Amino acid sequence: MPRAALATGRHPTPAPGEFPVTVSLVALPESSAATLFGLFDVLNAFGVMDLPRGAAGSDAPFAVEIVGERVGPLQVASGVPVPVQRAIDGHETSDIVIVPSILLPRDGWRPGRYPRLVDWLRAQHAGGAALCSACSGLFLLAETGLFDGRDATVHYGYASSFQATFSAVPVHSERVLVVAGSRGELISSGASTSWHDLALYLIARYAGPTLAQEVARAFALQWHQEGLAPYIAFQGRTDHDDGEIRGAQEWLARHFAVASPVEAMVERSRLATRTFKRRFVRATGLTPLAYVQRLRVEEAKRRLERTEAPVDEIAWRVGYEDPAFFRRLFKRTTGLSPGAYRRRFRIPDFASAAGEAGGARNRRMRSRP
Repeated sequence: MPRAALATGRHPTPAPGEFPVTVSLVALPESSAATLFGLFDVLNAFGVMDLPRGAAGSDAPFAVEIVGERVGPLQVASGVPVPVQRAIDGHETSDIVIVPSILLPRDGWRPGRYPRLVDWLRAQHAGGAALCSACSGLFLLAETGLFDGRDATVHYGYASSFQATFSAVPVHSERVLVVAGSRGELISSGASTSWHDLALYLIARYAGPTLAQEVARAFALQWHQEGLAPYIAFQGRTDHDDGEIRGAQEWLARHFAVASPVEAMVERSRLATRTFKRRFVRATGLTPLAYVQRLRVEEAKRRLERTEAPVDEIAWRVGYEDPAFFRRLFKRTTGLSPGAYRRRFRIPDFASAAGEAGGARNRRMRSRP
């Protein structure tokens, strides 16, 4: 089995005869069907599509199964039935175990609901398996304790909830993929479709980069090499009990583009400058200046997405007279230049035209007697 190769280094390549690499996709009632089936199809592509198999020769590089607490149909979060192919009881050890995305209930993740699965995951790891999470699948894996003190990533929308539940796991939600553990066996991928990066990484790691490129071409998958920072919308922390600072935040949300907004906030408050700044950091986690910069960049993102305004004009409208400084700040914050951000996130012309046509049609229908 390729597990022996895994133990010798962070990026093993199985030798001939060690294929297929066995992959277990864990299905839960909270699972996302899209991520689960997407991972299944991509990792299983060599068995169903005419793709080169490289060192695997005539074998498909991966043997993929959906596993769960019991065999049979399992209705996942979206209501789609998923066929669990193998139960964890008596299941042979896997080379790779992946917990795909899960949809959290409103009251958050409740640890302790799946003790058998958690014990099974620990046993798989002890047997040499790599444990992987896609997006929010990290919630289940974190219950094993194996990620304690290890860097990881999780969907940025769940980062606060995750940190409150598993404070021992350092999470970096702006990162697409984190490989941790003494042998690189604890792998987490970030928000939503960054499971593409996880799949391509596993193919490159176990079957070679050439095959990963072939799969990327076949499915039109892209690495999120710029990270996830461009996708994260800034929302200042308001879960604090400092009324003076909350009032400053509310004022700043409407006036962040004014000249010298930090000084204006201090003057409006009843606090000394040093006291205001200290309390602002304690309440929000950011200095007042950093908070202003995040608000300004967030507004600039919206204008880049929705308008044709030149970058220099947008810089001025959000509060910066020096467009060069604005460009540097924008890239440092989002990982992309303003122009690259606009190209990435603007709605394509064909979609805009379709939306306008649909809106006109709906207005005509509503106007009919």
